Amino acid sequence: MPQINVNIRMDENLKQDFNAVCDEMGLTISAAITMFAKTVAKSRMIPFDILLMDKREITLASEKALAKDWLLPEEDEAWANL
Repeated sequence: MPQINVNIRMDENLKQDFNAVCDEMGLTISAAITMFAKTVAKSRMIPFDILLMDKREITLASEKALAKDWLLPEEDEAWANL
């Protein structure tokens, strides 16, 4: 299946923090976002709660949910679990 490029906008500090977490997990940003998209497409839902909170709390809740779900030793294992 052909792949396409998707551009997203995000705060530079968030990108750096996200990239650091991805690096610790052995993932690229692209792989992490693809895993998120596959999870949403498969489950037909966002894999974390979206609550009425201030922006900082939403970011922290989202990061914790993603880190918990994808804390796997190798990227190949993560892909196999999709």
